[in-house]
Amino acid sequence: MNGFVKCAIATFNGVLSNPTGNIEKIKKLIRKSNELGVNVLVLPELCLTGYSCQDLFGMSDLLQSSLDGLSQLLLTSRANFNILTLVGCPINVNDSLYNCAIVIQGGRILGVVPKKFIPNHNEFYEKRWFSPYTESCPKTITLLGREVPFGNIIFSSSLGYKLGVEICEDLWSVIPPSSYLALGGANIIANLSASNELVGKDNYRMELIKTQSARTISAYLYSSAGFSESSADLVFGGSGYVYENGKELASFERFEMEDQLEVVDIDIEYLTNERLNNTTFNDSKKNLPYSFTVVNFTQSEVDSKFSRNINPHPFIPNIMDEAGGKVCKEILAIQSTALARRLRSINNCKVTIGISGGLDSTLALLVCHEAFCKLALDHKDIIGITMPGFGTTNRTYQNSIKLCNNLGITLKEIPIKDACIQHFKDIGHDPDIHDVTYENVQARERTQILMDMANKHHGILVGTGDLSELVLGWCTYNGDHMSMYGVNASVPKTLVKYLIEWYARFGGADDELNNILLDIIDTPISPELLPTDGKEIVQKTESAIGPYEVLDFFIYYALRNKFSGKKILFLANVAFKNKYSEEQLLEYYNNFIRRFFNNQFKRNCIPDGPKVGSVSVSPRGDLRMPSDANCSIWLV
Repeated sequence: MNGFVKCAIATFNGVLSNPTGNIEKIKKLIRKSNELGVNVLVLPELCLTGYSCQDLFGMSDLLQSSLDGLSQLLLTSRANFNILTLVGCPINVNDSLYNCAIVIQGGRILGVVPKKFIPNHNEFYEKRWFSPYTESCPKTITLLGREVPFGNIIFSSSLGYKLGVEICEDLWSVIPPSSYLALGGANIIANLSASNELVGKDNYRMELIKTQSARTISAYLYSSAGFSESSADLVFGGSGYVYENGKELASFERFEMEDQLEVVDIDIEYLTNERLNNTTFNDSKKNLPYSFTVVNFTQSEVDSKFSRNINPHPFIPNIMDEAGGKVCKEILAIQSTALARRLRSINNCKVTIGISGGLDSTLALLVCHEAFCKLALDHKDIIGITMPGFGTTNRTYQNSIKLCNNLGITLKEIPIKDACIQHFKDIGHDPDIHDVTYENVQARERTQILMDMANKHHGILVGTGDLSELVLGWCTYNGDHMSMYGVNASVPKTLVKYLIEWYARFGGADDELNNILLDIIDTPISPELLPTDGKEIVQKTESAIGPYEVLDFFIYYALRNKFSGKKILFLANVAFKNKYSEEQLLEYYNNFIRRFFNNQFKRNCIPDGPKVGSVSVSPRGDLRMPSDANCSIWLV
């Protein structure tokens, strides 16, 4: 459904060395998972017997009981046809015992994947019972009377995902099998594990899973044995994790005595798009040392509850805490360091910047302030210019004055009304017609002043426009669209607001600056180009183009993840449920697409500016597209 596959990891309190008891637990988990619409269920290593059976693995009664249990699971699988189940079981192949993952679906065994790396160090002595898989092993084996694939296998579903399997220690090896599985096409990696607990081990284990998921651009499903294992010398905590390209989606509570089942929706389309756009990943395919047996199987799409949380604000941290503060510090450091480097490279120590009392110019000014601190320069060489026009309100005007004074920069006030009126006369425009010409005359007049002041003071003009405005073309060509260095060029509007709020609360602002910044945050977003009595803002940007939180959501999923319009709207309806109707979101989306395509000509000539996050529209960096492209197939 919309490129998602529902997957689950499970661990259970079984019965050590008693497959009959474990099979009943596994059956219940299969049935429950099937009811939830799960497509893939991953259980722990050797879950049919228990991992810590030790020398009992060499006894025929245990091995036969495992096979009998496997036969029962096939019957359960036939009744729950759609779900792909991975269980751990010891398998005798040519008088060698292998620690295996058995992959079952539709009442049949699709394949058997043996463990490659058998630990035999510290508390592990697994080679006492099990042999490692090597390329000399047979490619098929007879199991329960049928010939099935054995070894290097990728399981390819009709739902569009490809699954590879590794077992516990395989992940801890120098080059895990999952690296090759991913290069072979697997976008979901399942790891059946029985990893004991030591102080600090879980953090390392979690980092391994996270890193491998990111390195292989895959979803990684990890399920480990828990409470029911022997505690003679070791304790098993039942750890479990699901990561998608390095991002955690779910985890188990360790040391639980009850069964655990975590269900998540894996975004296969996202993983596919990431791989398509990663040249290093594709170049690495040339290094595959062996081939894979591909097992194709059929699954049906199930109408199940979508169980994934969708962050409505993907560009910003979820909460303003220590982690969020770290992100904010890093963003401001990137912006200010970039500006400081530019100033040093041109041997220039002055900047001009337009100060409107709005969000973008406020963040840009804070960046200038930080850059001058880095360079130990006099803040008086930051020349802030406020340019009141026909739509300027007293609120924004006063905030611009207060902000400049508090930060100790040079403040200049240059009203633009008279110059614009003269220009209206020069071009023959009726000033009572408040059209795009009326607005753009003001925007270009301000930019002309800023450019000329930069020349006069031997400085550069620092641009204030943000990523959202550039994507939407919500800027005047050769007006606020232009500067000599754009510090906000890859910072979306929602993040601009978040950064200012963080700076107000935790960035070292005094009480006066804190109040100024918080009031700027609360001010409606407006270019202030239409006439006003100075009291109320009459021109509100979001009334014209839609809410920035929705537009930034579209920007993220369209440009960062390259999703289809249908999928983006599906996600938006999940993220903004009960806030915006489906009809509203559809209207906002189609307007967003039209604006994005119609304004590439503006983005083709934007000034330099630092890339801050994962989305940039610089024609020299991330976005190269023709100005004449047609948007019709992107509309919904």
